[in-house]
Amino acid sequence: MTGRTRLTGLDAARGVALFGMMATHIMPLYSDSSQATWVALIFAGRASALFAVVAGVGLALLSGSSTRPNTGPRTVPGDRRGIAARAAVIGLIALVLGGLDVNIAVILFHYAVLFLLALPFLRLRVLPLACWTFGWLLLSPIPALMLRQLAFDELAIPNLGHNVSWTDLTTPGVLLVDVAVTGYYPVLQWLGYILFGMLIGRIGMAQPVVQWVLLLAGAALAVLTKAISSMLLETQGGMAALLATQEGTDYYLKPMLDVGLTGLTQTDSWWWLAVSAPHSGQPLDLLHTAGTSAMVLGACLLMTRRTPLLLLPLSGPGSMTLTLYSMHVVVMSLIGLLAPEADAAGVLWLHITGAVVIGAAFTLLRLRGPLETVTSGVAAGAREKTSRVAH
Repeated sequence: MTGRTRLTGLDAARGVALFGMMATHIMPLYSDSSQATWVALIFAGRASALFAVVAGVGLALLSGSSTRPNTGPRTVPGDRRGIAARAAVIGLIALVLGGLDVNIAVILFHYAVLFLLALPFLRLRVLPLACWTFGWLLLSPIPALMLRQLAFDELAIPNLGHNVSWTDLTTPGVLLVDVAVTGYYPVLQWLGYILFGMLIGRIGMAQPVVQWVLLLAGAALAVLTKAISSMLLETQGGMAALLATQEGTDYYLKPMLDVGLTGLTQTDSWWWLAVSAPHSGQPLDLLHTAGTSAMVLGACLLMTRRTPLLLLPLSGPGSMTLTLYSMHVVVMSLIGLLAPEADAAGVLWLHITGAVVIGAAFTLLRLRGPLETVTSGVAAGAREKTSRVAH
Protein backbone atom coordinates (compact mmCIF):
# COMPACT_ATOMS: atom_id res chain seq x y z
CA MET A 1 0.00 0.00 0.00
CA THR A 2 2.78 2.44 0.86
CA GLY A 3 4.68 1.99 -2.40
CA ARG A 4 1.51 2.18 -4.46
CA THR A 5 0.36 5.33 -2.71
CA ARG A 6 3.73 7.00 -3.02
CA LEU A 7 3.94 6.34 -6.74
CA THR A 8 0.36 7.53 -7.24
CA GLY A 9 1.18 10.78 -5.46
CA LEU A 10 4.28 11.23 -7.61
CA ASP A 11 2.23 10.61 -10.73
CA ALA A 12 -0.34 13.18 -9.58
CA ALA A 13 2.42 15.76 -9.12
CA ARG A 14 3.68 14.95 -12.62
CA GLY A 15 0.14 15.49 -13.86
CA VAL A 16 0.04 18.92 -12.25
CA ALA A 17 3.32 19.77 -13.95
CA LEU A 18 2.09 18.47 -17.31
CA PHE A 19 -1.15 20.46 -17.23
CA GLY A 20 0.65 23.54 -15.96
CA MET A 21 3.09 23.42 -18.86
CA MET A 22 0.24 22.87 -21.31
CA ALA A 23 -1.49 25.95 -19.92
CA THR A 24 1.58 28.17 -20.30
CA HIS A 25 2.18 26.86 -23.83
CA ILE A 26 -1.39 27.51 -24.98
CA MET A 27 -2.89 30.40 -23.00
CA PRO A 28 -1.68 34.01 -23.20
CA LEU A 29 0.68 35.02 -20.40
CA TYR A 30 0.04 38.75 -20.77
CA SER A 31 -3.34 40.50 -20.75
CA ASP A 32 -4.29 43.26 -23.17
CA SER A 33 -2.97 45.74 -20.59
CA SER A 34 0.44 43.98 -20.58
CA GLN A 35 -0.13 42.55 -17.12
CA ALA A 36 0.39 38.92 -16.11
CA THR A 37 -2.62 36.65 -16.67
CA TRP A 38 -3.81 34.14 -14.06
CA VAL A 39 -2.08 31.35 -15.99
CA ALA A 40 1.24 33.16 -15.75
CA LEU A 41 0.77 34.01 -12.07
CA ILE A 42 0.04 30.38 -11.15
CA PHE A 43 2.07 28.26 -13.52
CA ALA A 44 4.86 30.28 -15.17
CA GLY A 45 8.19 28.80 -14.11
CA ARG A 46 6.60 26.63 -11.45
CA ALA A 47 5.19 23.88 -13.68
CA SER A 48 8.45 23.12 -15.47
CA ALA A 49 10.37 23.29 -12.19
CA LEU A 50 7.96 20.75 -10.68
CA PHE A 51 8.53 18.54 -13.72
CA ALA A 52 12.29 18.60 -13.06
CA VAL A 53 11.97 18.11 -9.29
CA VAL A 54 9.73 15.07 -9.70
CA ALA A 55 12.22 13.73 -12.24
CA GLY A 56 14.86 13.95 -9.51
CA VAL A 57 12.59 12.01 -7.15
CA GLY A 58 12.26 9.37 -9.84
CA LEU A 59 16.03 9.12 -10.21
CA ALA A 60 16.38 8.59 -6.46
CA LEU A 61 13.83 5.78 -6.57
CA LEU A 62 15.44 4.24 -9.63
CA SER A 63 18.83 4.18 -7.91
CA GLY A 64 17.78 3.02 -4.45
CA SER A 65 15.20 3.16 -1.70
CA SER A 66 13.60 6.29 -0.36
CA THR A 67 15.95 6.25 2.61
CA ARG A 68 19.30 5.15 1.24
CA PRO A 69 20.91 4.73 -2.19
CA ASN A 70 22.03 1.42 -3.60
CA THR A 71 25.76 1.16 -2.99
CA GLY A 72 26.46 -2.41 -4.01
CA PRO A 73 29.29 -2.93 -6.47
CA ARG A 74 26.97 -4.22 -9.17
CA THR A 75 23.79 -2.21 -8.69
CA VAL A 76 25.32 1.27 -8.92
CA PRO A 77 26.97 0.74 -12.34
CA GLY A 78 23.76 -0.87 -13.53
CA ASP A 79 21.65 2.03 -12.28
CA ARG A 80 23.95 4.54 -13.93
CA ARG A 81 23.95 2.72 -17.22
CA GLY A 82 20.17 2.34 -17.13
CA ILE A 83 19.65 6.04 -16.42
CA ALA A 84 22.14 7.00 -19.15
CA ALA A 85 20.24 4.79 -21.62
CA ARG A 86 16.97 6.39 -20.53
CA ALA A 87 18.52 9.83 -21.11
CA ALA A 88 19.66 8.80 -24.59
CA VAL A 89 16.15 7.78 -25.61
CA ILE A 90 14.65 10.99 -24.21
CA GLY A 91 17.32 12.99 -26.03
CA LEU A 92 16.45 11.29 -29.33
CA ILE A 93 12.76 12.06 -28.83
CA ALA A 94 13.71 15.67 -28.11
CA LEU A 95 15.68 15.94 -31.35
CA VAL A 96 12.69 14.67 -33.32
CA LEU A 97 10.32 17.13 -31.64
CA GLY A 98 12.89 19.91 -32.09
CA GLY A 99 12.40 19.70 -35.84
CA LEU A 100 8.73 20.69 -35.57
CA ASP A 101 7.54 24.24 -36.17
CA VAL A 102 5.99 24.98 -32.80
CA ASN A 103 6.01 27.91 -30.38
CA ILE A 104 6.95 25.79 -27.37
CA ALA A 105 10.30 25.64 -25.56
CA VAL A 106 10.60 21.85 -25.50
CA ILE A 107 12.27 20.75 -22.27
CA LEU A 108 13.16 17.16 -23.16
CA PHE A 109 16.71 17.64 -24.48
CA HIS A 110 17.69 19.54 -21.33
CA TYR A 111 15.85 16.91 -19.30
CA ALA A 112 18.06 14.23 -20.85
CA VAL A 113 21.24 16.20 -20.17
CA LEU A 114 20.17 16.70 -16.56
CA PHE A 115 19.80 12.93 -16.15
CA LEU A 116 23.42 12.51 -17.23
CA LEU A 117 24.64 15.31 -14.97
CA ALA A 118 22.90 13.64 -12.01
CA LEU A 119 24.84 10.38 -12.38
CA PRO A 120 27.78 11.38 -10.11
CA PHE A 121 25.34 12.16 -7.29
CA LEU A 122 23.50 8.81 -7.20
CA ARG A 123 25.53 7.34 -4.32
CA LEU A 124 25.30 10.34 -2.02
CA ARG A 125 23.47 9.94 1.27
CA VAL A 126 21.06 12.48 2.69
CA LEU A 127 23.40 14.95 4.44
CA PRO A 128 25.98 15.42 1.66
CA LEU A 129 23.20 15.44 -0.91
CA ALA A 130 21.42 18.19 1.05
CA CYS A 131 24.61 20.25 1.11
CA TRP A 132 25.09 19.84 -2.62
CA THR A 133 21.42 20.63 -3.28
CA PHE A 134 21.09 23.90 -1.40
CA GLY A 135 24.61 24.96 -2.32
CA TRP A 136 23.72 24.46 -5.98
CA LEU A 137 20.41 26.29 -5.73
CA LEU A 138 22.04 29.25 -3.98
CA LEU A 139 25.37 29.53 -5.76
CA SER A 140 25.03 28.21 -9.33
CA PRO A 141 23.44 31.47 -10.61
CA ILE A 142 26.68 33.33 -9.85
CA PRO A 143 28.94 31.44 -12.29
CA ALA A 144 25.96 31.31 -14.66
CA LEU A 145 25.81 35.12 -14.73
CA MET A 146 29.53 35.36 -15.43
CA LEU A 147 29.43 32.66 -18.10
CA ARG A 148 26.50 34.34 -19.83
CA GLN A 149 28.42 37.60 -19.89
CA LEU A 150 31.42 35.81 -21.36
CA ALA A 151 29.24 34.08 -23.95
CA PHE A 152 27.56 37.27 -25.10
CA ASP A 153 30.89 39.11 -25.23
CA GLU A 154 32.83 36.42 -27.09
CA LEU A 155 30.27 34.57 -29.24
CA ALA A 156 28.40 36.13 -32.14
CA ILE A 157 25.51 33.64 -31.62
CA PRO A 158 25.53 32.64 -27.93
CA ASN A 159 22.21 30.80 -28.02
CA LEU A 160 20.13 28.82 -30.47
CA GLY A 161 16.91 30.81 -30.31
CA HIS A 162 14.96 27.63 -31.06
CA ASN A 163 14.48 24.07 -29.86
CA VAL A 164 17.41 21.68 -30.15
CA SER A 165 17.25 19.68 -33.39
CA TRP A 166 19.51 17.39 -35.39
CA THR A 167 21.18 20.26 -37.25
CA ASP A 168 22.36 21.80 -33.98
CA LEU A 169 24.64 18.81 -33.43
CA THR A 170 26.85 20.28 -36.17
CA THR A 171 27.55 23.35 -33.98
CA PRO A 172 28.45 21.70 -30.66
CA GLY A 173 29.98 24.85 -29.16
CA VAL A 174 26.83 26.95 -29.52
CA LEU A 175 24.71 23.97 -28.45
CA LEU A 176 26.79 23.51 -25.31
CA VAL A 177 26.57 27.19 -24.32
CA ASP A 178 22.83 27.32 -25.02
CA VAL A 179 22.02 24.19 -23.04
CA ALA A 180 24.33 25.17 -20.17
CA VAL A 181 23.63 28.85 -19.55
CA THR A 182 21.91 30.91 -22.26
CA GLY A 183 18.92 28.77 -23.22
CA TYR A 184 15.40 28.53 -21.82
CA TYR A 185 16.27 25.76 -19.35
CA PRO A 186 19.94 26.35 -18.44
CA VAL A 187 21.14 23.07 -16.99
CA LEU A 188 23.84 24.73 -14.88
CA GLN A 189 21.12 26.08 -12.60
CA TRP A 190 18.46 23.46 -13.31
CA LEU A 191 20.61 20.67 -11.96
CA GLY A 192 19.60 22.08 -8.56
CA TYR A 193 16.01 20.96 -9.20
CA ILE A 194 17.15 17.41 -9.97
CA LEU A 195 19.27 17.30 -6.82
CA PHE A 196 16.36 18.68 -4.79
CA GLY A 197 14.12 15.95 -6.11
CA MET A 198 16.74 13.30 -5.38
CA LEU A 199 16.98 14.63 -1.84
CA ILE A 200 13.21 14.32 -1.42
CA GLY A 201 13.42 10.78 -2.74
CA ARG A 202 16.01 9.90 -0.10
CA ILE A 203 14.19 11.13 3.03
CA GLY A 204 11.46 8.54 3.44
CA MET A 205 8.70 10.53 1.76
CA ALA A 206 6.20 7.68 2.20
CA GLN A 207 5.87 8.76 5.85
CA PRO A 208 2.99 11.16 6.62
CA VAL A 209 5.23 13.43 8.72
CA VAL A 210 7.60 13.88 5.77
CA GLN A 211 4.68 14.63 3.46
CA TRP A 212 3.43 17.31 5.84
CA VAL A 213 6.95 18.76 6.05
CA LEU A 214 7.11 18.92 2.26
CA LEU A 215 3.76 20.70 2.13
CA LEU A 216 4.33 23.20 4.93
CA ALA A 217 8.06 23.82 4.57
CA GLY A 218 7.65 24.11 0.80
CA ALA A 219 4.92 26.71 1.20
CA ALA A 220 7.00 28.62 3.76
CA LEU A 221 10.05 28.61 1.49
CA ALA A 222 7.99 29.83 -1.45
CA VAL A 223 6.53 32.73 0.54
CA LEU A 224 9.84 33.63 2.21
CA THR A 225 11.80 33.84 -1.03
CA LYS A 226 9.19 36.11 -2.62
CA ALA A 227 9.27 38.34 0.46
CA ILE A 228 13.07 38.55 0.41
CA SER A 229 13.08 39.40 -3.28
CA SER A 230 10.44 42.09 -2.79
CA MET A 231 12.40 43.61 0.09
CA LEU A 232 15.65 43.67 -1.89
CA LEU A 233 14.04 45.16 -4.97
CA GLU A 234 11.60 47.62 -3.44
CA THR A 235 13.26 48.83 -0.24
CA GLN A 236 16.96 48.25 -0.87
CA GLY A 237 17.19 49.90 -4.28
CA GLY A 238 17.34 46.80 -6.46
CA MET A 239 14.45 47.68 -8.74
CA ALA A 240 15.76 51.18 -9.39
CA ALA A 241 19.15 49.75 -10.27
CA LEU A 242 17.62 47.23 -12.68
CA LEU A 243 15.38 49.83 -14.33
CA ALA A 244 18.52 51.89 -14.97
CA THR A 245 20.17 49.05 -16.93
CA GLN A 246 19.91 48.77 -20.70
CA GLU A 247 17.46 45.90 -20.47
CA GLY A 248 15.47 47.72 -17.81
CA THR A 249 15.13 50.58 -20.29
CA ASP A 250 14.36 48.42 -23.34
CA TYR A 251 11.74 46.16 -21.73
CA TYR A 252 8.67 46.55 -19.52
CA LEU A 253 10.50 44.95 -16.66
CA LYS A 254 7.89 44.99 -13.89
CA PRO A 255 5.29 42.83 -15.70
CA MET A 256 8.08 40.48 -16.79
CA LEU A 257 8.96 39.83 -13.17
CA ASP A 258 5.60 38.06 -12.87
CA VAL A 259 5.72 36.24 -16.21
CA GLY A 260 9.36 35.47 -16.91
CA LEU A 261 12.68 36.95 -17.98
CA THR A 262 13.12 34.84 -21.11
CA GLY A 263 15.10 36.82 -23.68
CA LEU A 264 16.91 38.98 -21.13
CA THR A 265 20.62 38.34 -20.66
CA GLN A 266 20.61 39.51 -17.02
CA THR A 267 24.32 40.31 -17.11
CA ASP A 268 24.66 44.06 -16.60
CA SER A 269 23.99 44.25 -12.87
CA TRP A 270 24.53 42.05 -9.82
CA TRP A 271 21.04 43.08 -8.72
CA TRP A 272 19.66 40.47 -11.12
CA LEU A 273 20.58 37.95 -8.42
CA ALA A 274 17.82 39.45 -6.24
CA VAL A 275 14.91 38.76 -8.59
CA SER A 276 12.58 35.79 -8.17
CA ALA A 277 10.96 36.06 -11.59
CA PRO A 278 9.97 32.86 -13.43
CA HIS A 279 12.72 31.48 -15.65
CA SER A 280 15.25 33.97 -14.35
CA GLY A 281 17.41 31.16 -12.97
CA GLN A 282 18.42 33.31 -10.01
CA PRO A 283 18.79 31.97 -6.43
CA LEU A 284 15.44 33.23 -5.15
CA ASP A 285 13.67 31.94 -8.26
CA LEU A 286 15.25 28.50 -7.88
CA LEU A 287 14.43 28.35 -4.17
CA HIS A 288 10.89 29.67 -4.69
CA THR A 289 10.06 27.10 -7.36
CA ALA A 290 11.75 24.34 -5.35
CA GLY A 291 9.42 25.33 -2.50
CA THR A 292 6.28 25.30 -4.65
CA SER A 293 7.33 21.93 -6.08
CA ALA A 294 7.76 20.44 -2.60
CA MET A 295 4.39 21.90 -1.60
CA VAL A 296 2.57 20.33 -4.55
CA LEU A 297 4.34 17.01 -4.11
CA GLY A 298 3.51 16.90 -0.40
CA ALA A 299 -0.14 17.73 -1.08
CA CYS A 300 -0.43 15.03 -3.76
CA LEU A 301 1.20 12.42 -1.54
CA LEU A 302 -1.12 13.26 1.36
CA MET A 303 -4.29 13.24 -0.73
CA THR A 304 -3.52 9.88 -2.34
CA ARG A 305 -2.26 8.20 0.81
CA ARG A 306 -5.54 6.51 1.73
CA THR A 307 -7.29 6.75 -1.63
CA PRO A 308 -4.79 6.20 -4.44
CA LEU A 309 -7.33 6.87 -7.21
CA LEU A 310 -8.56 10.13 -5.68
CA LEU A 311 -6.43 12.17 -8.09
CA LEU A 312 -6.80 9.86 -11.08
CA PRO A 313 -7.41 12.80 -13.50
CA LEU A 314 -3.89 13.93 -12.52
CA SER A 315 -2.11 10.67 -11.72
CA GLY A 316 -3.33 8.92 -14.88
CA PRO A 317 -1.73 11.46 -17.24
CA GLY A 318 1.16 11.80 -14.80
CA SER A 319 2.03 8.14 -15.21
CA MET A 320 2.78 8.69 -18.92
CA THR A 321 4.01 12.27 -19.17
CA LEU A 322 6.69 11.53 -21.77
CA THR A 323 4.09 10.20 -24.19
CA LEU A 324 1.50 12.88 -23.47
CA TYR A 325 4.00 15.75 -23.47
CA SER A 326 5.32 14.58 -26.85
CA MET A 327 1.77 14.27 -28.19
CA HIS A 328 1.05 17.77 -26.90
CA VAL A 329 4.00 19.21 -28.85
CA VAL A 330 2.98 17.38 -32.04
CA VAL A 331 -0.67 18.45 -31.74
CA MET A 332 0.33 22.06 -31.11
CA SER A 333 2.48 21.95 -34.22
CA LEU A 334 -0.49 20.69 -36.26
CA ILE A 335 -2.82 23.32 -34.78
CA GLY A 336 -0.31 26.03 -35.63
CA LEU A 337 -0.25 24.75 -39.20
CA LEU A 338 -3.95 24.00 -39.74
CA ALA A 339 -5.84 26.24 -37.31
CA PRO A 340 -3.59 29.04 -36.06
CA GLU A 341 -6.57 31.19 -35.01
CA ALA A 342 -8.15 28.48 -32.82
CA ASP A 343 -9.51 29.61 -29.46
CA ALA A 344 -6.79 29.13 -26.85
CA ALA A 345 -9.15 28.08 -24.04
CA GLY A 346 -10.79 25.51 -26.29
CA VAL A 347 -7.42 24.13 -27.34
CA LEU A 348 -6.32 23.85 -23.70
CA TRP A 349 -9.46 21.97 -22.68
CA LEU A 350 -8.99 19.68 -25.67
CA HIS A 351 -5.48 18.84 -24.50
CA ILE A 352 -6.48 18.37 -20.87
CA THR A 353 -9.53 16.25 -21.67
CA GLY A 354 -7.58 14.06 -24.06
CA ALA A 355 -4.76 13.62 -21.56
CA VAL A 356 -7.16 12.72 -18.72
CA VAL A 357 -9.05 10.17 -20.82
CA ILE A 358 -5.90 8.55 -22.20
CA GLY A 359 -4.09 8.59 -18.86
CA ALA A 360 -7.03 7.18 -16.90
CA ALA A 361 -7.60 4.45 -19.48
CA PHE A 362 -3.96 3.35 -19.43
CA THR A 363 -3.94 3.40 -15.62
CA LEU A 364 -7.12 1.37 -15.22
CA LEU A 365 -5.90 -1.14 -17.83
CA ARG A 366 -2.53 -1.21 -16.04
CA LEU A 367 -0.65 -0.28 -19.20
CA ARG A 368 2.41 1.92 -19.65
CA GLY A 369 2.52 4.70 -22.15
CA PRO A 370 4.22 3.80 -25.46
CA LEU A 371 7.26 6.03 -24.98
CA GLU A 372 7.51 5.01 -21.31
CA THR A 373 7.57 1.38 -22.43
CA VAL A 374 10.40 2.07 -24.86
CA THR A 375 12.52 4.05 -22.40
CA SER A 376 12.00 1.53 -19.60
CA GLY A 377 12.85 -1.37 -21.90
CA VAL A 378 16.04 0.25 -23.13
CA ALA A 379 17.04 1.19 -19.58
CA ALA A 380 16.35 -2.33 -18.31
CA GLY A 381 18.41 -3.81 -21.13
CA ALA A 382 21.35 -1.55 -20.33
CA ARG A 383 21.09 -2.36 -16.63
CA GLU A 384 20.98 -6.11 -17.26
CA LYS A 385 23.97 -5.90 -19.58
CA THR A 386 25.96 -4.30 -16.78
CA SER A 387 24.90 -7.08 -14.39
CA ARG A 388 26.03 -9.78 -16.82
CA VAL A 389 29.39 -8.08 -17.26
CA ALA A 390 29.81 -7.88 -13.49
CA HIS A 391 29.15 -11.60 -13.17
